[in-house]
Amino acid sequence: MDWLGIGVLVIGIAFVGLVLVLIKPLNNLSNLFFSVQKTTDDLPHNINLITDQTKNTLQASTETLTKVNTQVKELSPLFSIVGDVGRASQKLSSSLVDVSAKMQTKAEDGKDYSERHNLQGLYGAMTLGYYLIQRRSK
Repeated sequence: MDWLGIGVLVIGIAFVGLVLVLIKPLNNLSNLFFSVQKTTDDLPHNINLITDQTKNTLQASTETLTKVNTQVKELSPLFSIVGDVGRASQKLSSSLVDVSAKMQTKAEDGKDYSERHNLQGLYGAMTLGYYLIQRRSK
């Protein structure tokens, strides 16, 4: 045998050894590709289910928003009325505060006047007389 035949024989033996070593990893790789194929075969069905559920959820949320908007429109006049009542009560209470402030000022002025002119006893007597007249009439 010449050198060429020996070289080809060595290369053949190395190739057979390489094939024997790579059989198990290549078999595992084919199993992996088979598993990926099964997963991707189920994928369109799963995506259709998810899309249908999402569509149903969006329709339900749209209906809910429509109902909420309708209820808010129905309650809007009520809120307007409550606001008007609040503003009216604020005006009334501010008017009452103004009246009571004026009465307090007048009372203080009357007190100052009675103290300057020493009329406390006279006012006390008049008050006592008024009280007694009211008691007798009852």
